[in-house]
Amino acid sequence: MSKTIVLIHGAWMTPLCWEGFVRRYEARGYRCIAPAWPYDDRPVRELRRAPAPELAHVGFGELTDHYARIIGALPEPPIIIGHSMGGLVAQQLLDRGLGSVGVAIDPAPPRGVLAGPRATWSGLPTVLAWGSWRKVRPMSFRHFAWSFCHTLEADEQLAAYERQVVPTPGRLYWQLLFGRATNVDFRNANRAPLLITAASKDRAVDASTIRANHRKYRHSTAVTDLLEFPDRTHWLIAAPGWDEVADEILGWVEKQSKQPR
Repeated sequence: MSKTIVLIHGAWMTPLCWEGFVRRYEARGYRCIAPAWPYDDRPVRELRRAPAPELAHVGFGELTDHYARIIGALPEPPIIIGHSMGGLVAQQLLDRGLGSVGVAIDPAPPRGVLAGPRATWSGLPTVLAWGSWRKVRPMSFRHFAWSFCHTLEADEQLAAYERQVVPTPGRLYWQLLFGRATNVDFRNANRAPLLITAASKDRAVDASTIRANHRKYRHSTAVTDLLEFPDRTHWLIAAPGWDEVADEILGWVEKQSKQPR
């Protein structure tokens, strides 16, 4: 099995959100690569003060191409792990035949998967902002606290917001709304094994939406498993208990290397 892991963050985030996973997985002998999105490879303070204008034109096609180039330059097909919108990118990369195994943590819904009510509500502030389809949008602390980490104490929410949250392209939310550039071939039998995870208290992507995403793969003979984390929010990759999440995911990944193909 590959010993290289590519970690793909979601909207509003930078690779900092993976720092716990990177430490934990590297201690287990893996090489971890957590590349930033295009135009986001700068310190959080700079990104918040002056996001690159080019970022406004980044959509799912550009994101998936960006990570495909990174993966294509590696000496072996890696393990691909993505969170939120990065989880949708991970599914698209596997659909292209990339990666030895993939994990989509609380992924944004591909085309053909109807977003649940909380996920729809979570995306409204961006979609309703005039001109957001061609702008880089900020996320307020209030909205981050509600949609990502509502079970944390207020001081923990603020600390995560100040350390992690950066502006993101509004274009991504419009693509999700209209199913543009978010397609996946759910019947693809030749892709690598895929694990999709859901969190019971997730407000950014309802667990029901993620179950629907998993069901879409029912006609594929490729391995597609679902893992639900009780009492977790969308911030399960960095909130207290993230190490348990990381270990369960890696346990599933390592089991795949022992399965006959």
